[in-house]
Amino acid sequence: MSSWAKQGVDLHLHVERTCGTGLRAGLEHALRTAVRGGRLEAGTRLPSSRQLAVELGVARNTIADVYTQLVAEGYLTSRRGGGTYVAGTPSRTTAPVTNDEQAGPRYDLRPGRPDLGIFPRAAWLAATRRVLGAGPSDALSYGDPRGPQTARRALAAYLARVRGVDADPDRVVLCTGYRQAVALVGAVLARSGAMRVAVESPGLPEVSQSLVRNGLTLLDLPVDDHGARTDLLVALEADMAVLTPAHQFPTGAQLSAERRAAVLEWCRRTGGLVLEDDYDGEFRYDRQPVGALQGLASDHVLYAGSASKTLAPGLRLGWLVVPPRLLDPILAEKVLADRHSNVLDHLVLAELINRGDYDRHVRRARLRYRRRRDELARALAECVPPRRAAGVAAGLHAVVPLPEGAHDVLARLDRAGVAVNNMSRYTSAPTPDALVLGYATPPGHAWPAALTALTTALGS
Repeated sequence: MSSWAKQGVDLHLHVERTCGTGLRAGLEHALRTAVRGGRLEAGTRLPSSRQLAVELGVARNTIADVYTQLVAEGYLTSRRGGGTYVAGTPSRTTAPVTNDEQAGPRYDLRPGRPDLGIFPRAAWLAATRRVLGAGPSDALSYGDPRGPQTARRALAAYLARVRGVDADPDRVVLCTGYRQAVALVGAVLARSGAMRVAVESPGLPEVSQSLVRNGLTLLDLPVDDHGARTDLLVALEADMAVLTPAHQFPTGAQLSAERRAAVLEWCRRTGGLVLEDDYDGEFRYDRQPVGALQGLASDHVLYAGSASKTLAPGLRLGWLVVPPRLLDPILAEKVLADRHSNVLDHLVLAELINRGDYDRHVRRARLRYRRRRDELARALAECVPPRRAAGVAAGLHAVVPLPEGAHDVLARLDRAGVAVNNMSRYTSAPTPDALVLGYATPPGHAWPAALTALTTALGS
């Protein structure tokens, strides 16, 4: 017995029988309209004549005649034994897409993204198969807003081992990246009545925008060669500070020992909170890894991280390690936001961590990015005049100070198709021009040409 629920291809048609026309004419008109208007795109496979006849409750010959007529008119194509498809039609008007629009800038050196070409596809696929093959079905149901315990346990062990985080699995909240972590913390802070947040200047503008949306008042916390001026937090009367202590974004400075001590003392004296953004903590080249600030004051520091730099931003894998007193409010906000984050991909990440595949991938990526960092530094030194890369002891980006006349340099880079960011993008305060270059972003085959285009423009 056939039924609509068993059909293989769904197709909605609005068929009208107007005066002087029959069902066949109405079907032809409905299909023509769908193709012309673009609702049925070129290459779309249509239901078989048998299937569509059952769905519409008409004779199969009627559908066959309609298909034959529209094939003759050029709207459809028919393949022997292969079905009926929508043909390409010039009557559909769409704006042409140029190659530049499809590909974006010729050389993308904007910071914030890894080399997506080194994503560990084979390891990810194998881990996905293991998770799906061995995991219980109820793991894919609605669950704990913190995320699956298996994933939280693996992540807590990894963060403790690699970053020195005091990460009890019960206090790990899995998120859809750092942006959601900021939104959750901002909402909780606003509900508590603590409204003043110190943010690094220069810093990531998207973070500031997220906090402003929660009605919080932002206070600029200046940054110099020793990191954020945490000694100013008392005078600013801040309730919370958002910091990138291991590798300040975008300057690349590391928060000095004195300023770490200052922010911890501020926390203890005032009850203030810190949101620690450890966005690229795994990538250290010329110095020993700096432990997370959270490991020194887990009752005051919310630790946020993600796999956006180590794996890929498109996965939307992030985490937040929360002080005990803030866990319930954070979870209440998480339930309102999306109930819980992607379960499957966090379980796959846990599988990679537990088997050592994640560590192996990070080590390979670290070596690759260090080679690029070294190549960038050498190429800049050979420019005429020579250029210097700052903030490159860690991370995936470099800062290149520019002399007066920076607008000419930026114009040359634009003409060469090299996309970069100016330091002015990250602060509203007057600041010397400098390029913020993401040397991890280009795929391996494009990196040499991107480097040549960059240095040619800088040395012109």
